[in-house]
Amino acid sequence: QVQLVESGGGLVQAGGSLRLSCAASGRTFSKYYMGWFRQAPGKERAFVAAISRSGGNAYYVESVKGRFTISRDNAKNTVYLQMNSLKPEDTAVYYCAADDTPRYTPPSTSGYEYDYWGQGTQVTVSS
Repeated sequence: QVQLVESGGGLVQAGGSLRLSCAASGRTFSKYYMGWFRQAPGKERAFVAAISRSGGNAYYVESVKGRFTISRDNAKNTVYLQMNSLKPEDTAVYYCAADDTPRYTPPSTSGYEYDYWGQGTQVTVSS
């Protein structure tokens, strides 16, 4: 069983930055594909970014490319999401997720292939 705990959310003005962290329990963090998802009020959960086990490959939804950066520190069992140039439409609860299934391709952006989820952290961007 893996526990994921997100932190770093908050209220920020448009154009500002936040850095989200997700700390994972356990000793096999480097075996997990990690992802970030978000859910805005009244909307379905949506993929934001994912990173491979080694951190060598990263994937982003088009709307955050060039503004968000996903990274990981396997020694600290932590994945990060650096969010710059934030927009009001980035307002959502952000969740990290872990996929522990060995695979050659990234987990589906729908999220159904991720095995573990955190509780979420609120990000609010004011205009």
